[in-house]
Amino acid sequence: MRIFLIVALFYIPAFAAVHPGSDEFVKRAVEDNGLQENEVRALLDSAEYKQSIVDAISRPAEGKPWYQYRSIFLTDQRVKEGIAFWRDNQALIEKAAKQFSVDEEIIVAIIGVETFYGRITGNYRTIDALVTLGFYYPQNLSSDRSPFFSRELMHYIKLASEEGLPAAEVMGSYAGAMGMGQFMPSSYREYAVDFDDDGHRDLWRSTPDAVGSVANYLHRHGWQAGQPVTQRVFASSDAAFGEISNSNFMPTLSVAQWKEKGFSPSTEMSPDLAAAVVKMSEKDRKTYWMTFKNFYVITRYNRSPLYAMAVYELSQQIKEGMDNS
Repeated sequence: MRIFLIVALFYIPAFAAVHPGSDEFVKRAVEDNGLQENEVRALLDSAEYKQSIVDAISRPAEGKPWYQYRSIFLTDQRVKEGIAFWRDNQALIEKAAKQFSVDEEIIVAIIGVETFYGRITGNYRTIDALVTLGFYYPQNLSSDRSPFFSRELMHYIKLASEEGLPAAEVMGSYAGAMGMGQFMPSSYREYAVDFDDDGHRDLWRSTPDAVGSVANYLHRHGWQAGQPVTQRVFASSDAAFGEISNSNFMPTLSVAQWKEKGFSPSTEMSPDLAAAVVKMSEKDRKTYWMTFKNFYVITRYNRSPLYAMAVYELSQQIKEGMDNS
């Protein structure tokens, strides 16, 4: 019998909530996904609506301007602990980077931004997070992401069965992300790897699995080892500012084409290299950056360009610390 079912059966909630839309969800779980109705209902009954989760999704850090967002993640302590994490796991990180063709410092920086190197992996029950956001997503936000979280809830139930996880007890972020690398359930199922070869993919307690899974995620999304991520550019007064995208960071024009549009890299770049341009808000000015395929890959981990820039800058500071130590 699945572990999560055993937990669900012996977990008696203070009240059995009937979540709006739960009957339709259970129907899809059974008819489209081959899950057992009683197991799904028992798990949903154990879930609790959390207003704090709704509050958190309504004011994400990514809504801040760059100079404020940057100050959250680019700290002396995060750099110092990143260097220590890399040193403590140097052979492991080198192995993962080589096997998956990913740059070592990026693996370290993602784990640093996501969970402070595994120290902060979330204090919400994952089932509460996914049920709250799948069934009670706030209507006052610009877009309704409840279908996304409903799909993640379905993936989570499958993941719990596949990995033998106690689904009513697993802890994660307010958005349902889990483990050292903060994988959503669909990403866990698709990209997590058993890098320590113990027969399980454990992103909470196995540093090898966490490191290998982050590296595999980047690899599967097309990371190009040793290639640039981003480069500061200078914009002329008549630059094509209207062609800068706020949401699509896939490189579509060459460096040479962007130069013709008024954006010149601060250092020499191959004119044929595919690039995009993003804008960052400093405290008293705007800065512009040419971004490349690897920047786009980081935004597959988190869609925000602020996140990708924070990962990159943290990675460079950690790498500099390693090189100088």
